[in-house]
Amino acid sequence: MARTVLVLGGTGEARRLAEVLAAVPELRVVTSLAGRVSSPHLPPGEVRIGGFDGVEGLAAWLRAEGVDVVVDATHPFAARITASAVTATSRLGIPLLVLQRPGWRESDGDDWRWVGSVSDAAELLPSVGRRALLTVGRQELAPFTRLSDMWLLARSIEQPDLPVRAVLARGPFTVESELALLREHDIDVVVTKDSGGDDAKLVAARRLAIPVVIVRRPSPPAVTVVSTVDQAANRVI
Repeated sequence: MARTVLVLGGTGEARRLAEVLAAVPELRVVTSLAGRVSSPHLPPGEVRIGGFDGVEGLAAWLRAEGVDVVVDATHPFAARITASAVTATSRLGIPLLVLQRPGWRESDGDDWRWVGSVSDAAELLPSVGRRALLTVGRQELAPFTRLSDMWLLARSIEQPDLPVRAVLARGPFTVESELALLREHDIDVVVTKDSGGDDAKLVAARRLAIPVVIVRRPSPPAVTVVSTVDQAANRVI
């Protein structure tokens, strides 16, 4: 009988993990996507789109689908679904594995300003620069709309709901394209979240001596955390 694996997705690692697991005949792989992007890149296997309505909804779904293991491969800042997964799997006695790419580490030439939240980033921003590129996600832009003296450019996959200047693009990006974007708009500060992994905009900012305001990621949950797709696949298979 096939074992059922739920992958809480939305990241490149989640898609790659689904590809690896879907190739294993004895596994049924279901990837859950939050549905915040209208045209997501769909992974192989079954796909479920939409939220679970909290711990109770997730627990009920896990029970009804006979899920044997859950892999949380969501964005490092998706703290709500991660917390729900921890509680629901613990309640049902289902193994939970978190796949989370390592956080960023500064290199020579970086000018990084770490903050605890997006609101803190908005508060700090006017003291760092005047023309900012915001890559914090389209749902996190509200604190910046009060900065009337700043020139702001938000980058997101889809148009933000707020009336902000935006460039719509889906990564991954190259260092050359990031350099071109920063130069085209005369950006003098970048605001982002510590999503981890290789990030071209950080390299571009370093080359142009542009400071970067970075929101620290939440602490990982007290469960098994791995940093690569291979590590996750080996534990599931």
